[in-house]
Amino acid sequence: MDQLISTNKKAEKLNSLSLYKKRLGQKRLTLLITALVSLLVAFYSIKKGAIDLTVDQIIKVFLGQGDSQASLVILNIRLPRALAAILVGAALASSGTVMQCVLQNQLASASTLGVSQGAAFGAALGIVVFGGGIVSSASTNVAMEINNPYIVTLSAFVFGLASTLVILFIARLKKSLGPGSLILAGVALSSLFTGAFTLLQFFADDSQLGAVVFWTFGNLGSASWSNLLVIALVLVFSLGYFMINSWNYNAMSTGTDTAQSLGVDTRRLMLITMTVSSLTAAVSVSFVGIISFIGLVAPHIMRIFLGDDYRFLIPGSALAGALILLLADNLARLLIAPIVLPIGALTSFLGAPVFLYLLIKGASNARN
Repeated sequence: MDQLISTNKKAEKLNSLSLYKKRLGQKRLTLLITALVSLLVAFYSIKKGAIDLTVDQIIKVFLGQGDSQASLVILNIRLPRALAAILVGAALASSGTVMQCVLQNQLASASTLGVSQGAAFGAALGIVVFGGGIVSSASTNVAMEINNPYIVTLSAFVFGLASTLVILFIARLKKSLGPGSLILAGVALSSLFTGAFTLLQFFADDSQLGAVVFWTFGNLGSASWSNLLVIALVLVFSLGYFMINSWNYNAMSTGTDTAQSLGVDTRRLMLITMTVSSLTAAVSVSFVGIISFIGLVAPHIMRIFLGDDYRFLIPGSALAGALILLLADNLARLLIAPIVLPIGALTSFLGAPVFLYLLIKGASNARN
């Protein structure tokens, strides 16, 4: 009898191990498929536009053998734009993923914690007060350009990060403040920055007002190669930190008490994670303008396929964010070409229904 029981236990253990390996294989396959689809959409973004390019032309440009027109279109316009979509989408999505974990709130993201609103106010301040100004040009692929993007970008970054610093200061000042209260602090800061942003618009002249509105639309085409390098470096650093702490995030997802019992310094993890994730989001939006809800939508989509294992959810959300922003950018460029629609508006159309769904779902769970 004992031998039979031992045999059954071994069989169950082997069966569980087999199921676990199968599930890991499915998760890896999901990541691979998402990455491949993102690459295909990025290639389509480079190929399709006002001037349609052939596959042969694109390959020749990458090999350094393309004609001048194709090289100009790909290397100066479409490739930087596609890379901006990939990097910014990945940055916002990965940041939103870990924010939702450490704050234990499904609604947490850069756009719901006041980071994006702080950046918008900073950009408006740079344009109206610090002389960012505007210049209109018919020779570029946009109707309006910021005259001094460095002032505007720096100002947007400073105030985007300031929103996070205020939230972290409140968290350290009042140790009993829970994750839900930090979300409310973010809402309050969003309201404050939105009000200040509106006042700046009221006192701006026509050209400054046009520049402010143009920046808040979100424009992936405004990022230069040097901007992309900065975003890429920040993204690599933040993803590295997130992945190193993926097991800690797994512990946090089961509850703060459980994580602490496993030796996780939850408060330190929350403060550092919020700083790194908000820094990443602030850098991204400071270069390309306000792009909302990517950090909210992408993690929830990938949870359907990957569950709450942050070893896979963090890179999966980053890939999904890149894919979503690539698709949104293609829609913005091609829907009523040659007019380019504001990409921030399109991502808001996507994110708002998901936001409302999560609110309704949360209220329903609370009643049950």
